[in-house]
Amino acid sequence: MTTAPLRDGDARAFRDVMSKFASGITIISGVDETGPIGFTCQSFSSVSADPMLVSFSVMKTSTTYPRIRKAGRFAVNVLASEQAEVSAQFARRGTDKWSSIQWHPAESGNPVIAGSLMWVDCAIWTEYDAGDHSIVIGEVVELCPSDWRSGEPLLYFEGRYRSLRELDQSA
Repeated sequence: MTTAPLRDGDARAFRDVMSKFASGITIISGVDETGPIGFTCQSFSSVSADPMLVSFSVMKTSTTYPRIRKAGRFAVNVLASEQAEVSAQFARRGTDKWSSIQWHPAESGNPVIAGSLMWVDCAIWTEYDAGDHSIVIGEVVELCPSDWRSGEPLLYFEGRYRSLRELDQSA
């Protein structure tokens, strides 16, 4: 198989190739003067244990992240396998993302979504420019108990939601 050098306009090919990397699904949540805010994010990772740091990437066109940046803090809610509709709801623009979503506040006031597999609450540590995205680093200031909830994560693979069980059966 031969490959060709990348050209402008190969963004679709890049997305198709990157879809082969399974990722977990999170809701990045915050609160401002209007109430709870949040968006779906699949680019979350642990960065450091000392200090406790995590990261996520967000498109620069996001209308929600600037409000979270202004507040200076956010929570990361890692979704469980049965929460695909929660992810889809938070990915939609121009809707009430919090309609029928049960949540409680972390100490900071940031929303922790009921049924999430785990959560961490963070203060924004720094932010980096990365093409059409920003990479946000947060310092963990509160985290869920290690026995918060058992279950499987919601995954995104090849352009759709998946579960560990589904991927295991297809292997």
